[in-house]
Amino acid sequence: MATFQVTEKIGSDLRCKCTDPGLLLPRAKLSFWRDGKLVERNFGLPTLSTKDWADIEFGITEGVDCIALSFVKDANDIKSLKTYLSRRSLEHIKIFAKIESLESLKNLKGIVEASDGVMVARGDLGVQVPLEQIPAIQEAIVELCRNLNKPVIVASQLLESMVEYPTPTRAEVADVSEAVRQYADAIMLSAESAIGAFPEKALSVLRAASERMESWSREENMQRHLPQYQLAIALPDRISEQICTSAVEMANNLAVDAIFVYTKHGHMASLLSRNRPNPPIFAFTDDANTRKSMNLYWGVIPLQLPLSNSMDDNFKQTIKLLKSKGSVKPGDSVLVVADSDLNQPCAATSSVYQSIQVRLVD
Repeated sequence: MATFQVTEKIGSDLRCKCTDPGLLLPRAKLSFWRDGKLVERNFGLPTLSTKDWADIEFGITEGVDCIALSFVKDANDIKSLKTYLSRRSLEHIKIFAKIESLESLKNLKGIVEASDGVMVARGDLGVQVPLEQIPAIQEAIVELCRNLNKPVIVASQLLESMVEYPTPTRAEVADVSEAVRQYADAIMLSAESAIGAFPEKALSVLRAASERMESWSREENMQRHLPQYQLAIALPDRISEQICTSAVEMANNLAVDAIFVYTKHGHMASLLSRNRPNPPIFAFTDDANTRKSMNLYWGVIPLQLPLSNSMDDNFKQTIKLLKSKGSVKPGDSVLVVADSDLNQPCAATSSVYQSIQVRLVD
């Protein structure tokens, strides 16, 4: 928002000359550059301050579903908060790492692996990284998160002009479309909806631009260009991964109208989502926390209802529900995937029960 040139150091103070005037707020974030390069600073301060812990306690009291952790330095920041929540039996609260510093970029893979998801906080990241590098960094983070099966949110300044004006710039619409083309799981408004004059219009623009780019991706079958990255090591996990990859390929080749997945903990739904199929994924679970967390998965529409061990009973129940909502109709084809952890304890046995079926709606 403003640029200063340091002209003199006086004790612990700096005398500066303003070279680019702008609004300087008391809590403004400052970055220091020398000879065109960022001066890296490590104050040794903890990622979570005393106020942060108080905010976390407030969030827990209010029943939040996830916590976005700012200025994550490495995986240990995520692990320490997860350990704290685990001690209080609050494992259902998801931890998202906000990638907004050079340190987080240096330790990116470890942070993504330790987190439940990632937010690309481009506003703060742009303070520490040359602006021309932001697009490539964003694409790399989105791709890494998809490979590691972690939801990723692209945030900050998507429709910044709509804080003041009822229509966005065309460049902003292109920016939104690019995040969708990269297959980010979600895109998020900030100031546009928090303090902006046109929050509903901003959301409408975001939805319209996203839906158009998603339609184009399906028309061009862009999903086929996505590289496949093997995630699992243990045989049962590798089987789950291959079943979901094959299920998505079948769904696209057969042009089915929907994918149904029945899941306890949401793992199979996430693996299906990771492959970005053309048809929508309807994920059915009997666990409230699982339903909430699956809202962040790309292309997944989660629904909570009682499930049984009978695939036929589950299918009949869910078809009746979706027909009543107008989501499916007679004659539609549905690819059905069953999760091995359905009605099983969290520590699953070594047996694998997944299956794929293609059914027609009566």
